[in-house]
Amino acid sequence: MSAKPRAGAVRKSSSKKGATKGSGGQGRRSLKGKGPTPKAEDRVYHVAHKRAQQKRAKAETQARRKKKEKSDEYVAGRNSVVEALREGVPAATLYVAHRIDADDRVRESIALAAERGVPLLEASRQELDRLTDGAIHQGLALKLPPYEYAHPDDLLALAAERFETPLLVALDGITDPRNLGAILRSVAAFGGHGAIIPERRAAAMTAAAWKTSAGAASRIPVARVVNLTRALEELKSQGVFVLGLDMDGDVQLPEQDFGPEPVCLVIGSEGKGLSRLVAETCDQIVSIPMAASTESLNAGVAAGVALYEVARRR
Repeated sequence: MSAKPRAGAVRKSSSKKGATKGSGGQGRRSLKGKGPTPKAEDRVYHVAHKRAQQKRAKAETQARRKKKEKSDEYVAGRNSVVEALREGVPAATLYVAHRIDADDRVRESIALAAERGVPLLEASRQELDRLTDGAIHQGLALKLPPYEYAHPDDLLALAAERFETPLLVALDGITDPRNLGAILRSVAAFGGHGAIIPERRAAAMTAAAWKTSAGAASRIPVARVVNLTRALEELKSQGVFVLGLDMDGDVQLPEQDFGPEPVCLVIGSEGKGLSRLVAETCDQIVSIPMAASTESLNAGVAAGVALYEVARRR
């Protein structure tokens, strides 16, 4: 009796191909590797992915909060806070430390804040350290709201409402906020209608500027521009005579003839004076006559003298 042949070992008469072993590579694609397994936080269906999203959202929220707090301005210290409240500096919140050793300054600050309707909040000393960026706060800090800057056109509109010839001041390179406050005080004293300051490398409306202005900052609008030269050119196109004040002026201020047109007085820094582009934009550069040529005036004082002369000549 002959052995039965093994199935698949011989060619079948009905087959056109020979016997095969295995798949012959036909399933190679299905066996191909799919790469490393993604991390759990990268798989949208995994709980770790949701946790990672929550962590990122929390970090972004904290970063925005920190940035906002950093942009806020705080007056720290008992003397500074009570003086700011006395001068009418705008205030958003008065922070008082827990269990503070109250003296006359603390009691007056709380009374002034209550009189003006300023919210009063208790805070830990650690919280006050964080808010004031490590300043010596003595358990008292005053948060100031962001200053609402005007547009240069608003200053001209203010003069039109009063039926007056516009008198403006532009500051070029004034970095001391106390000088800004002093100039605003002079603008108010001599009938000016506002000041223009650049955004970069210039003093802003801080608590120091408010205090130095002695209340004038609440009456004199301040416009803030990206490019001072472009703002002056725009004023010139509206018929404003741009008068630069500099030690090396072409003529002395008393010799300058002021016509009936609006005037914008440009004040440079005490050290560098007017910048080149701003000086080239001015219609005229004048100087203040002084007995000693080696002397120079503080920017705030120079602005007061020039504003007085313009107002007198008018």
